Amino acid sequence: MYQRILVPLDGSATAERGLREALRLAAEQKAKLHLLHVIEDFPMLMEMTTAVSFDAMMREVREYGENVLSKAQAAATAAGVTAETAVREVTRGRIATVVVDEARSSGCDLIVMGTHGRRGFNRLALGSDADLVVRESPVPVLLVRDDPERS
Repeated sequence: MYQRILVPLDGSATAERGLREALRLAAEQKAKLHLLHVIEDFPMLMEMTTAVSFDAMMREVREYGENVLSKAQAAATAAGVTAETAVREVTRGRIATVVVDEARSSGCDLIVMGTHGRRGFNRLALGSDADLVVRESPVPVLLVRDDPERS
């Protein structure tokens, strides 16, 4: 049914749960994974740091993203699933927009991602990239809760 599954990853336990579900689906359906890490280029941090320290910080952030993707790709290989990786940067806008654009441009037919399942004030204050992905996505989105036991 699905041929290309987009899996946004940020290194969190929540994203890891999404990856595990995507691996299971991909193995069952012989689908390929498109593993994505989005780097947020925080303009406010740039104002607060020197150009040299900002560049060093961004190098570390990129390295972290590559490491997250490398581990996810290794997990895919161990599960017998083909996976490719991509790192994208966003300087203005939302990570969710990058995820939706990546699904379109890479021909994915499903997005599987972890969600914290925030409610009430936390959801209002922090926003939800997962909610925005669901609203904007041209393809189905499977949200995997951080902790299904939590209500």
